[in-house]
Amino acid sequence: MSTLPVHQWRLAPDGYATRRQLRARNLRPGGQDVAAQLERPRRRGRPPLVAYLYRIDLALPVRPMTPGRWAALAKANAARRICPECRRDAGYVIPPSLGMCTPCAFPEPSPELRSA
Repeated sequence: MSTLPVHQWRLAPDGYATRRQLRARNLRPGGQDVAAQLERPRRRGRPPLVAYLYRIDLALPVRPMTPGRWAALAKANAARRICPECRRDAGYVIPPSLGMCTPCAFPEPSPELRSA
């Protein structure tokens, strides 16, 4: 097993890119192994931030979205908008921290309770 070449942050050699940089060029790693890594030092004894690099010449084009994938994505996004309590479309993505729409999470007290 060989070790990866390590480069300092912002000093990556030409011909290498991170996943995000590949995606910005409409490329994907395409099954290749990590070719190198970048390390960014941090303070107070914390471990360095690591970014993995892939070779651009071995990257493949991003697969196009098919009608089935578009339909599955739309269905998944719609499911994120449905409140599990009241089963209504909230009109926004329900925050995982609440787990339900805002009216269900913070119900308005009834008028009888407000005057008491």
